[in-house]
Amino acid sequence: MTLRVATGALVTTAIIGALAALTGQPLLFPSLGPTAYLLFATPTHPAASPRNAVLGHLVGIASGACGLAAFGLWQAPVDLGHLSWARVGAATLALTLTCGGMAWARMPHPPAGATTLIIALGVLHTPFQLVEILVGVVLLVAAAVAGNRLTGIPHPWWRPASAAADAHEDSRTSPHP
Repeated sequence: MTLRVATGALVTTAIIGALAALTGQPLLFPSLGPTAYLLFATPTHPAASPRNAVLGHLVGIASGACGLAAFGLWQAPVDLGHLSWARVGAATLALTLTCGGMAWARMPHPPAGATTLIIALGVLHTPFQLVEILVGVVLLVAAAVAGNRLTGIPHPWWRPASAAADAHEDSRTSPHP
């Protein structure tokens, strides 16, 4: 297992990093690290499902953008060494929305909390960069699903196995008109 996890991280980081270097776009960013670990080390855990990873980061992106907008920080320079009260407010709002949104939607993906802070703190903040974050997540998830399935790991295609089973059971027990 250790070799599979390390190899998965190596291959996906190299591919996404190469694409980032070739395109000059921020496809490789800090919260991909814990996402990669979840996807390769615990591929059948609900937090590692493609649905939770992609939509969790999407919630983080939207929440980070809300934090920037609420505190007027779209154009503010990044200064992590001297946080302003506005940055603290943006980060607090963004993380609150991310955690609450994922809990409400029942799609936990803890690394999305890092994504929202990357945005609310201004590290990546332009609309194009926000799209690139999601592209990086989708690339990682696609590579992880393919790699895990090629090595015999039953990584779900989209939903966590328990959620898919629950949805199937709900469709069998609900009354049909």
